[in-house]
Amino acid sequence: MAFFPAPGYQPVYKPSLPYRCPVYGGLRPGMSIYIQGIVNHHVSHFVVNFSCGQYDGTDIAFHFNPRFDGKDKVVFNSFLEGNWGAEEKRKDHFPFHKGKHFEMVVFVNPGSFQVNVNGQPYYEYPHRIPVERVDTIHVDGDLTIESLNVIGGGGGGMGGVMPMPSYPSGNLPVMGGPLYNPPVPYYGNIMGGLSSKRTVVVRGFIPEGAEGFTLNFKVGSSDDIVLHFNPRLTEDAVVRNSLLGGSWGSEERGLNFNPFRPGQYFDISIRCGNSRFKIYVNGEHFCDFAHRFQAFQMVDTLEVKGDVILSFVQI
Repeated sequence: MAFFPAPGYQPVYKPSLPYRCPVYGGLRPGMSIYIQGIVNHHVSHFVVNFSCGQYDGTDIAFHFNPRFDGKDKVVFNSFLEGNWGAEEKRKDHFPFHKGKHFEMVVFVNPGSFQVNVNGQPYYEYPHRIPVERVDTIHVDGDLTIESLNVIGGGGGGMGGVMPMPSYPSGNLPVMGGPLYNPPVPYYGNIMGGLSSKRTVVVRGFIPEGAEGFTLNFKVGSSDDIVLHFNPRLTEDAVVRNSLLGGSWGSEERGLNFNPFRPGQYFDISIRCGNSRFKIYVNGEHFCDFAHRFQAFQMVDTLEVKGDVILSFVQI
């Protein structure tokens, strides 16, 4: 069965460029665009356009254009009725490097686009065109997109043509808003407890020299760990287990692939079902973990600790 993430969590993985990602219903304040990628070694430039249509020549509300021309800089602009506006530039603290990963989040504020790169605020661009007109995110240039996610709306839609199927109305609990760049160790409250079809998303970066990190789904009243998800980089293993009544159960270590490496970003989605957790990493099914604690609705805490830099958590 194909996996479909919860509404608002529909990342596109490794699309070919140029790529146009529809924003169903249009952009609006409170939404954000999350992009992970790698700058190519032969890069000259790349662009991320917040466009008012899916065709060449359309108005562009926000043009984000890193240029690698010996005087590395990022150019910001808008394109309206066939004409470019006045350029804005930033030349200091250029955050993109040839052959390196990057992580970029564009927050849509009522009066501006706020751009964060690699977890740090980078630039604020005042709106020149109403954001509600934006219905496409257009990416092109000398880079590889690992994932792109429209957060807070209908989602990106795979392939940029059709939206991902969504769950029937009322089939999922209302989830909390996303949290960006939380500190580690991280403790998050799962409001209302886990329920069937609820999805938790954790994204981050594994620094060089890391030995491992852990995601624990816990019952706060007893400190039981219903799901212990533990990539161990020094062992080339990902351990899954439970700690119930003060005793660890049997470890599960079987792997079809291991995506966790120092210097790499990751995207983990864990979906709770009636009989098991389904775990996806970077858009691929990674493993299942059968419930050993049947009252999973009592799970009310997510704990993340270890050698990891978190960029995004959604419970």
